[in-house]
Amino acid sequence: MTQGMGTEGPTIHCRRALVDGRFVDDVRIEVDADGRIAALTRGLSASSPLFLHPDANLQLGVVVPGFANTHSHLFHRALRGATGGDDFWSWRQAMYRIAGRLEPDLYRRLAAAVFSEMVAAGYTSVAEFHYLHHRPDGRPYPHHDMEMAVAAGAAEAGIRLTLLDTCYLHSGLGDGSGTPLTPEQARFGDGSAAAWLERWYRLRDALAREYPQCKLGAAVHSVRALTPAEIAEAVAGLPDDVPLHVHVSEQPRENADCLAATGLTPTGVLAQAEALSGRTTVVHATHLTDEDIALIAGSGTAVSLCPTTEADLGDGIARVADLAEAGIPLTTGTDEDVVTDPFAELRLLESTARLAGGRRGVLDAAALWQAGAGRAQGDPGLRVGDPADLVEIDTSSARLAGTDPLTWPLTAAADDVARVVVGGVLAPRADAAGLRAVLAEIEES
Repeated sequence: MTQGMGTEGPTIHCRRALVDGRFVDDVRIEVDADGRIAALTRGLSASSPLFLHPDANLQLGVVVPGFANTHSHLFHRALRGATGGDDFWSWRQAMYRIAGRLEPDLYRRLAAAVFSEMVAAGYTSVAEFHYLHHRPDGRPYPHHDMEMAVAAGAAEAGIRLTLLDTCYLHSGLGDGSGTPLTPEQARFGDGSAAAWLERWYRLRDALAREYPQCKLGAAVHSVRALTPAEIAEAVAGLPDDVPLHVHVSEQPRENADCLAATGLTPTGVLAQAEALSGRTTVVHATHLTDEDIALIAGSGTAVSLCPTTEADLGDGIARVADLAEAGIPLTTGTDEDVVTDPFAELRLLESTARLAGGRRGVLDAAALWQAGAGRAQGDPGLRVGDPADLVEIDTSSARLAGTDPLTWPLTAAADDVARVVVGGVLAPRADAAGLRAVLAEIEES
């Protein structure tokens, strides 16, 4: 059976592939000129003329859709394995020290290396929550140098990038009017929501000229970093179709400070500022009230969970069962890159939900595949019209012996990824030596 609408790009043959919620044999994928799946033909036999079509450019084994990393801070990769500090707040100080060491060329090389590691693990797209805008003392670079460094690194690694340019104006809520940025935060800020919006529009034009394949999104960092009025101003000033992300209720202290300053939870502040909608993703959402969940569900907002980070920082366990029962779209991200492994995020997502609720199967296999792919509707698998982002799984490992492929979100690991295709193009392999070198340079700087 063939589904499709014509093609002008490469064709790919898969020995098996996840399509319509099940693994089927002999799938032919035709890719259009924009790198999207133009046609899917299933159940080919070796005698079929399509099977041996001369335009078949690539032969793959067992294939699943590419994974979407919906929340990344790429420079946090320099903190992997750090054990100092007793909570999120002390870890944050170490993060600021790393942020202060980065300049555009070093940041570009770090981005290329970190994104390359993501691709090798099976991530084919990344939403980079970016706030290292200016020089460490807060003076602007002349040509969006740090943003261009991220875009250049993504292009080099071959990953699909949504750059979430982030508005970050204050170091805390204070009495509700915001407290000034600290010296180590100076490079994050633009002074006002209006100034951030002006820079955002200039950046949109610059990216369109230099990196048109990069999608520009936006983020308001958190209710700690913007006042309610500033959140409303920033959101109202953006085009309606621009993806919007925000950290929400990662820590109990964030909730307590927000309630004291505004009388509302962080989710309540966002709702009042008209920041919750179908284009919004809230990140972490670890400590939500019932009313918060209702607001998120009613607005069509998605949630990006980062289980390995939330575990590493002692953030807590999100109310996964309640989020799922409310019909809220769930996705996953790497955040601080404790590990770079989409299977680890999905496995811990389900495992912590089981520990919290005392029951198994909180999210079934289909829901886990969908969360991994960053989408909420339909059966999991390859679909006509989606980007031709494919992950080939090496099924020869002992780890996968005897397991149903549909359960791989609970059993597989990044080490089982053999090859990755992004937009119909085979991605380059990760440069581990290059990653080690750039991390060493950051450590020594």
